[in-house]
Formats: sequence, structure tokens, C-alpha cells
Amino acid sequence: MTAVLFDFSGTLFRVETAESWLRAVLDGAGLSLPEAELSATARALERAGALPGGAAPVRVPDEMAGVWRVRDESAASHRAAFTGMSRQVPLPDPGLHDALYDRHMTPAAWAPYPDALEVLSGLRDLGVRVGVVSNIGWDLRPVFREHGLDRFVDTYVLSYEHGVQKPDPRLFAVACEALEVDPRAALMVGDDRRADGGAAALGCRVHFVDHLPAAARPDALRPVLELAAKPSDAAGR
Repeated sequence: MTAVLFDFSGTLFRVETAESWLRAVLDGAGLSLPEAELSATARALERAGALPGGAAPVRVPDEMAGVWRVRDESAASHRAAFTGMSRQVPLPDPGLHDALYDRHMTPAAWAPYPDALEVLSGLRDLGVRVGVVSNIGWDLRPVFREHGLDRFVDTYVLSYEHGVQKPDPRLFAVACEALEVDPRAALMVGDDRRADGGAAALGCRVHFVDHLPAAARPDALRPVLELAAKPSDAAGR
């Protein structure tokens, strides 16, 4: 194997909780809610699927279905989709919906999984090239830089920059071309069976991890190092 492609959210990084997200934005706006109301509002935002990288919506309103389906194909669609979901939940100030969206794009809203540094640095030691392939509507490179992981990534392929979202195999093809690797010599690692599984159409091997809180998933990425060292007929699932 000569390359490993990683998903971003739920694979290498985990977004903050909905309550932390809401609290940070309220604090930044000089506003506050009683604790019980803050917790209830955070739960409502979570059920609405308003936090990118967080839980999927319990239900997508009919009027949001179109933009939600293509949310990762452009920056405008991504913002419209997630602020639209947020607006299903009443907040003390209408401007908070955009402030919530802006907050999730900051490095402070994200934390790497505990084993991300170990695995990425280990791949570099093995001479394996690394790409990040993400369905997203904004530039995540500053998140990697802030957390000290950018030096281990050789290319970023972000859906909104190409107008194509996973599982479309074209996005994985762009990554393989950038890394100058045959897809059959690449491993895709992600948490979404449908989206990340699209890499298999190119001949990439695929390995899945569970989208869990960081504390509940301390070492799920470590098998990637073993898979990277195995012959192609013995690796992947």
C-alpha cells in the first residue's frame, strides 16, 4: 500500500458537543440562558441536525430536502442547509444561527481522536502518503494546522471545492491522482459506510471506524498502521 485516504469528521476529528457549541456562541454574544434551557436548546439543535459533524437530523423538513441533499457540493449550500436546520429551533437572537455555523468552522470546535497523531505520524514513518477526502462546505486545513496534524497530510480533497460529494468515486479519484497512486494501492478510512464506501468503486480498499465521542474511541485508528503494512490481498474490509 502506498497511500491512505481519511475522512475528516468522525474519523480523524470529532466536533464538540452541541451544548459546548451553543454555550461558546452565547458567551461570544454576551448572552446567557438558564442551564436547563441551554441544555434543552442544545438537545433540540442536535435533534434538528444543526451541528455539522454532529448527529444526523431526526427529520429533514420538506422545505429543506433539496438543499440538504446537495449540502456538501458548495459553500453556499452547506451554510444554507445547516443554518436552515438551526432555524428550526428558536434562539434568543436570530443572528445566533449564523454565529453557530461560524463557530463550527473554528479549530476550537474540533479535537483530534486520541490516536490520530500516532497513526498519521506512523504512516509517514512507513513512507505511506496521506490524503483527506471530506464532504464539507468550508476549508478544514486550518483545523489540521492548529492541532499540529497538517504536516502529515499530503493532499486535501474537499467536496465543496470540486462540486462533487462522496460516495461519487470522482472525489476519491482526484485524491489518488494528487497522490500519484493507483487506487488499488490505496486504503480509504471513514465512518460512513455509504459515503466512504464509494471508494471501493475505484478499487480502493476500505476500512470503517465508528463515529463516537473521542473518549469512547481511544484507539480505533491504530489498525490502519497494520493494514498499511499488509499485502493488498490480505488488507481491507
